[in-house]
Amino acid sequence: MKISIGNDHAGTEYKLAIIGLLKSMDIEVTNYGTNGSDSVDYPDFVHPVAEDVEQEKVDFGIIICGSGNGASMTANKHQKIRCALCWNKEIVQLAREHNDANILSLPARYISLPQALEMVQVFLNTNFEGGRHERRIEKIPCS
Repeated sequence: MKISIGNDHAGTEYKLAIIGLLKSMDIEVTNYGTNGSDSVDYPDFVHPVAEDVEQEKVDFGIIICGSGNGASMTANKHQKIRCALCWNKEIVQLAREHNDANILSLPARYISLPQALEMVQVFLNTNFEGGRHERRIEKIPCS
């Protein structure tokens, strides 16, 4: 499995921990995020993640910013992207099962690091249910 990850300054600590988790699971990671705490612009780190997912260079993307909103809005401007801003593992599970989310957006300032790690695991281990949900996904425009 391959994952692209991107973050702004608010998500550096979480990103580094998530990369550690992913590597412990033998998942290949492409890191587009900043590794520092100096203020940066999240779109600079989100667009490359969305492009990787869009072009099927990776299986999934994970993006992290303070609220998760700006990152999610940026990612969802790309075709073929279904980015879900999630704040607990139940929402993550539904985003995968019902919405076939392919990018997870995490709000670093509103969830704990242990929650974030658990949410990543749920995201990667939950499959899309298809069925009635497939019909709904097909109605989301790709442009």
